[in-house]
Amino acid sequence: MRTTLTPAALRRAGLSLTAVAGLALAGFAIAPSADAQPVARTGAAQNVTVNADQAVHTARACALPKAGEMACKALRVTSGTVHTTNVRGTTITPDAAAATPTGYGPSDLQKAYGLTSAAAANGAGRTIAIVDAYDDPNAEADLGVYRSHYGLPACTTANGCFKKVSQTGSTTALPTADAGWSEEISLDVDMASAICPKCKILLVEAKTPSMANLGTAVNRAVTLGAKYVSNSYGGGESSSDASYDSSYFNHPGVAITVSAGDSAYGAEYPAASKYVTSVGGTALKTASNARGWTETVWSTNSTEGTGSGCSAYDAKQSWQKDTGCAKRTISDVSAVADPATGVAIYDSYGIAAGYYTFGGTSASAPIIAGVYAIAGAPSSGSYPTSFPYAHTSALNDVTSGSNGSCSGSYLCTAKAGYDGPTGLGTPNGTSAFTG
Repeated sequence: MRTTLTPAALRRAGLSLTAVAGLALAGFAIAPSADAQPVARTGAAQNVTVNADQAVHTARACALPKAGEMACKALRVTSGTVHTTNVRGTTITPDAAAATPTGYGPSDLQKAYGLTSAAAANGAGRTIAIVDAYDDPNAEADLGVYRSHYGLPACTTANGCFKKVSQTGSTTALPTADAGWSEEISLDVDMASAICPKCKILLVEAKTPSMANLGTAVNRAVTLGAKYVSNSYGGGESSSDASYDSSYFNHPGVAITVSAGDSAYGAEYPAASKYVTSVGGTALKTASNARGWTETVWSTNSTEGTGSGCSAYDAKQSWQKDTGCAKRTISDVSAVADPATGVAIYDSYGIAAGYYTFGGTSASAPIIAGVYAIAGAPSSGSYPTSFPYAHTSALNDVTSGSNGSCSGSYLCTAKAGYDGPTGLGTPNGTSAFTG
């Protein structure tokens, strides 16, 4: 009997293109996907996801991971209509760099989350660390273009604001450059800058996307003094997660944010770690209400949307009181991640120099890291993932949308109060992110 494997199953398994080809040769049938088409691209996965409801097409920034590696959570918009305050009804040329941004910029994000005053006043002297794999040779220069366009203060090596190191701490012996992860890096440093323009940026580049190397990079970031560490990657859970927790993520007094995932309902690691703030994704749109904005669960289709669910291995923290999961529940909080309401970034190493629109929970994790940074330094010995649970009224509760099928439970369906896809909600100022 010949077994047929669906694209969704292959994506959740994190199989490389080589591995998929091997399965086909071994007699497995690879089912065609109704929502995917090939994209010619060097250094990234050859797949495109189409958001039929909003006519937005996306492509993964990073190549499909090899066995035992983490996947980055950045989705580049390649065509369609992006609904933002900056541009409406704009068609994006597939894989072409734009001369001007399409997507939310810093002022949009600060307004949407009630952060304008705090972003202008706070953050000086505080360091946000961005942990990613491989090297982006143009990271500093690209960040300079982005910040200059939006009127943010310069952040360079020369003025002491920007620093790039390997997982060993070296500023010269850096990992191999990678086009896909360079896009991820551009997204991460731009989003951290958008929320905390006065913060310093520490980019720590792991040798490979293995959990051991990425975890070592997290430790390096903390050793170098970062109190806010953003991680935009994830993969399947395993029985090793408890060991990874104690080795890489147990850093009291440090706010560590992790993307919840882009494969819709289902738990991932390290978002499942009990020591981190797992960050889900929303669709963010302007609205004629008191806030001026509205948010729903980000869900493109059955295989693309924000992650959520019950961890199979990590214990539930004492401050997480939901009863649907015996162990840790994902997510804690959320922010914009839908590519159809995506953010603008600048990148020159991935494909061609220019502005791109991105989504994925790779956007929401550094946004929340930035919110922690402008909220203030966590107290010694604290676990900042607990902070929002003590200040639930200081969040925008997201009450509509679903990222999968779970018999209508809060684990995949938004409701008043806590739910899996959006956690306790999105930032409404900084109060929910202080100890």
